[in-house]
Amino acid sequence: MTEPTVPTWTGEDLSDAEFTAVTELLRDRRQFDLEQYKDRCIRRRIAKRLRFAQATDFAAYLKRLEMDGDELDALLATISIHVSQFFRNPDTFRILEQNVLPDLCRGARVAGRSSLTLWSAGCASGEEAYSLAMLVDDLAPADLEIRVLATDISEPVLETARAGNFEAARLREVPAQIIKKYFCADNDRYQLIGRVRDRVDFVRHNIMTGSDYPAADLILCRNVLIYFTRPEQERILFRFAEVMREQGALVLGRSETMIGKIRGCFHAEFPVERIYRRTAQSATTTML
Repeated sequence: MTEPTVPTWTGEDLSDAEFTAVTELLRDRRQFDLEQYKDRCIRRRIAKRLRFAQATDFAAYLKRLEMDGDELDALLATISIHVSQFFRNPDTFRILEQNVLPDLCRGARVAGRSSLTLWSAGCASGEEAYSLAMLVDDLAPADLEIRVLATDISEPVLETARAGNFEAARLREVPAQIIKKYFCADNDRYQLIGRVRDRVDFVRHNIMTGSDYPAADLILCRNVLIYFTRPEQERILFRFAEVMREQGALVLGRSETMIGKIRGCFHAEFPVERIYRRTAQSATTTML
C-alpha cells in the first residue's frame, strides 16, 4: 500500500478555521493567547511544525494535539522560540561588559544596594542568559549578588536550557579561551560548567499575558517584539519601564525600534546596538 504523501505545508495552506482551531487549543490548554501576535509569523511556525511532524492531514493533526500534550508543547515551543547563540551580536555584549554592567554595579553601590537583577525575556534555549552569567562570573563583584533571570513561555524549552548542553554551532561567536574556561567537551556537544548554570534562574513567564513583571536593572528582550503587533509592543515596553529602576538598561534586537510615547521613558545610549537607559519619566504619566 502506498504511503500517504506528506504535504509541503506553508503558512498560506492553513484556512482561517484551521488557524483558529490551533489558537483556541493553545489558549485553552496552555493559556497562550495568540490574538496579538502577527498572524503571518504564527502561520509559518505552525506550518514548520506540521512539516516536522510529517502531518498528512490537518484534521488528524489537530486530533493529535488534543490527545498528545507533548506534541502540543512541541508546537508551542516552535511558535515561541527564537534563534539564539552565545554572545549573539558580539558588539552588544562587549558594550554590556565594558560599559553597562560596571555602571549598573556602581549605581547599586551608590544607592546602598547589595543586589542586581538581569532579565533575559524570551530566553529560548538559554544562550543569552548564560552569556550574561559568564560576563557576571568574569566581573566577579564580591560585594554584589547579581541574579540572572531567564524567562520563556515554553516549559520544554526551559528544561532544555537548564541542562546547559549545546551543539557546537551555538558557540561559533564564543572565543576559544571562553570555551576552555566555561565548557567541557561532551562528544560533539559542549556542557556548560555548573558554576555558570547555577547563576541563572529559568522561570516560565509570558510577557504578553503575565500579570507580574520582575523588577530588573537590565532587561534583554531581543528579537521577541517583532512577533507582536505595534500596540502590544508598546504595552510590553511600558511594562518594562514600570519595573525597571531609573538608569536601568534595556536591550532590544537590532531590527526593533521604539516609537510613540514610550520614547519618553528611555533614551538611546548606544543606538546601533539598541541599548537604552531608563529615564526618570514616569511610565504611567507617559502613557496618558
